[in-house]
Amino acid sequence: MTRVTGAWLNDPAAQEVCRLLTNSGHQAWFVGGCVRNALLGAPVSDLDLTTDATPDVVTRLATAAGLKVVPTGIDHGTVTIIAQNTPFEVTTFRRDVATDGRRAVVAFADDMADDARRRDFTMNALYAGPDGVVVDPLGGLPDLVARRVRFIEDADMRIKEDYLRILRFFRFHAFYGADDLDPDALAACAANLDGLASLSRERVTAEMFKLLSAPDPAPAVASMAATGVLSQILPGADAAPLAVLIHIEGAAGLPPSAVRRLGALGGDAAGALKLSKRDALALEHMRSDLPLLELAYRHGAEAAINKAAVAAAVLGQEIDTNMAKNAQFAASQTFPLQAADLMPDLHGPALGQALKKAEAVWIASGFALTKADLLRQLRG
Repeated sequence: MTRVTGAWLNDPAAQEVCRLLTNSGHQAWFVGGCVRNALLGAPVSDLDLTTDATPDVVTRLATAAGLKVVPTGIDHGTVTIIAQNTPFEVTTFRRDVATDGRRAVVAFADDMADDARRRDFTMNALYAGPDGVVVDPLGGLPDLVARRVRFIEDADMRIKEDYLRILRFFRFHAFYGADDLDPDALAACAANLDGLASLSRERVTAEMFKLLSAPDPAPAVASMAATGVLSQILPGADAAPLAVLIHIEGAAGLPPSAVRRLGALGGDAAGALKLSKRDALALEHMRSDLPLLELAYRHGAEAAINKAAVAAAVLGQEIDTNMAKNAQFAASQTFPLQAADLMPDLHGPALGQALKKAEAVWIASGFALTKADLLRQLRG
């Protein structure tokens, strides 16, 4: 008998929601990521529950117990119960009736195995009761132990239900996989490349950023390139610099950065993905023509560090060990001259040009020239 343990399982609010269902003769199971991560010894965050009770029954039981219920995904059988100020998503057992590659029409089911079959990977189709005992209706536990990311039953069918699962496959391998990627899954991903075009840029972007946040996404991204997935979602991208960048990050003590790693891949990220203004600007800085220290001075140390790391990765080189220190120094500098220092001798366009020239000289000096030095040069 396999059992999960952890503070999350014994959480009073979680147990209250479970009792709400089981005391009324219904099933209550933790499912998905919380069970998977607990078995792997990884951190557990979101607690998802599933039950044979229909949403209206769940709502009635929770309301009668004085708990707040929010119909967060009622069309798909999900309600959120707020217990002790903590939200819990409770979803009725479901089976897919029809899919179009992006969304599914579902019907409620009575059987856990039916519910499990509509999920994506075997390691995500593991259930645990309130007592922690694990139920494995589709044989996913051996895959989890082996860290083998495998689609449930027919990989081609699972992908056609939602083409985002192609990207999820590589993301899950980056976080939870070991050794080589599942060959059946790779073949199914390669055979369904055209389906990626049906996905919104928002969904693709979110999934790519999750993937690139993995400790080492380079092997998974290399497999994406080999199957044609990478060029389909990010035209012009090159997977090779990513592995070098991961090494540079580790050697330089840089925290992982999904947008920095996206910069190393290159390609038309701005056109292919739906980037936030902040991320788009970060990519622009990585491709800036400004010298590194000037970039740090004008846009912050992180901008210069990212550019240096990506440039080194593309060239297959190490990063200057003093780069971060120098960038932080440059970012902390304040130009010593103000317009008032040059008035009334200069005004209008001439004043602006003089300040611009003086700033360029000051930056070129490594920020060493003082206010007196600059005034002397301007008046000399």
